[in-house]
Amino acid sequence: MRKIILSGLVLAAIATVVMAFRNKSSHIPPPKTKLSRATLQDKIRGGWAGQTIGCTYGGHFEFRYNGIMVPDNIPVHWDNGSIQHWYDSFPGLYDDVYMDLTFVEVFDKYGLKAPVDSFANAVAHASYPLWHANQAARYNVLNGIKAPASGHWMNNPHADDIDFQIEADFAGLMSPGMPNTSSIICDSIGHIMNYGDGWYGGVYVAAMYSLAFVSDDIQWIVTEALKTIPAQSKYRKCMEAVIATHKKHPDDWKQAWAEVARNWNEDLYCPDGYQSDFNIDATVNSAYILIGLLYGGGDFTKTMDISMRCGQDADCNPASAAGILGTMIGYSNIPEKYLQALKVVEDRDFVYTTASLNDLYKMSYEHALQVIRANKGKVGEDAVTISYQSPKAVRLEQGFNSHHPTQKIAVHKLLQHTEPIRFDGKGIVVKGYVEGDQNYAAEVELLIDGKVAKSVSLPASLTTRRNEVAHAFTLPAGNHTATLRWKNPADGVKVNVTEVLVFSHPPAKN
Repeated sequence: MRKIILSGLVLAAIATVVMAFRNKSSHIPPPKTKLSRATLQDKIRGGWAGQTIGCTYGGHFEFRYNGIMVPDNIPVHWDNGSIQHWYDSFPGLYDDVYMDLTFVEVFDKYGLKAPVDSFANAVAHASYPLWHANQAARYNVLNGIKAPASGHWMNNPHADDIDFQIEADFAGLMSPGMPNTSSIICDSIGHIMNYGDGWYGGVYVAAMYSLAFVSDDIQWIVTEALKTIPAQSKYRKCMEAVIATHKKHPDDWKQAWAEVARNWNEDLYCPDGYQSDFNIDATVNSAYILIGLLYGGGDFTKTMDISMRCGQDADCNPASAAGILGTMIGYSNIPEKYLQALKVVEDRDFVYTTASLNDLYKMSYEHALQVIRANKGKVGEDAVTISYQSPKAVRLEQGFNSHHPTQKIAVHKLLQHTEPIRFDGKGIVVKGYVEGDQNYAAEVELLIDGKVAKSVSLPASLTTRRNEVAHAFTLPAGNHTATLRWKNPADGVKVNVTEVLVFSHPPAKN
């Protein structure tokens, strides 16, 4: 009997050791993960602080190095007034933070079950200026195209752009250790402005934030979070290529940058990026976040610096990387030189808002507690127990089905002087803008082969403008003629037509 008892004890001990080794080697958190309330607060503060610091760190480099790396010999100046400088001189730098804040405030006002229209309307009626997919979504919502149609590529030619990626931090920070819950939040809100790869950028970034609460291994975090993205997607294939290059060349981040430049760097679908060094595509800029996280090796400055030196959106990418790392290490472990600059502004409201970082810390913490409770976790007086979720892939969706840009036609004329545009394809985007009275909106028709394909209102206002003059997809493949008709011309107003992009079938693969 004693032998049996001893054997049982030995086996139990061996099982405990094996399980501990398994958890250590695979880094998989236990089904019930416990964090002190203080740790949870510290990590949430670290996420928002990291995002703000990273945005500041790359502020001077935003879209100044497109298609090239920021040279190593160009230094980054930092002192205790660095963040205050941007708050005072160009507070719009923090657009990715105050866009996040918009969503956080909606949750704060309406609760976790806030309808998607409440988020869409908050963005649509906010006073801040927007760009690319966000602005296209705002225009759509204001003109009766609700989410998710507002972000669909048929209605939003910027659907693959970076927009939701730079503002998805909130979803991960309110879903500690629950990446699938984060993905559900991203599904409704992310489709306000993006679709396909553009949406995946936000899903992946949010999942990395979520997993940063339950692991201190950055390689595990980035790899495990990628399981939220369908394996068949172009987006995931690019991230896998970065991870594979890091394994081959763990000490040379420029090898990973070159891999992305060689195979993924062409921005096909943003009307402003096609045949240009400018690239606001979510896939490429996500890769730059990932390069910073992997090659930064947990070092806060190095992580930001590498993401920034990859170029393109060189403030938002280090912001995401530093936010994820800040969540992993916590606010209290961010280097003091950055916290000193941050503390100067933590009580100051972001521009266009009535909320500060300190307000954001509090709201996000309360939302995290609510999400923990709503997902089989427990909130105690001193600690929380998170019901950990193994990441699952969201659905596969790819934008611009059977549409590939094949031609860019320069126009650069006033609309009334624009001649009929003859093209061979199945889609067209007409670029341009309105100048004049900010209360005026031009009423324009796009005719394809003599029939009205689109009737659009083009506000002169920067806030409510339409990104492009008009677009039409899914036309019968073949030769077409596009004509523009201005129905309400007015004195002192100009409708400028700059370029036309033509879309056809994707080229055959070799």
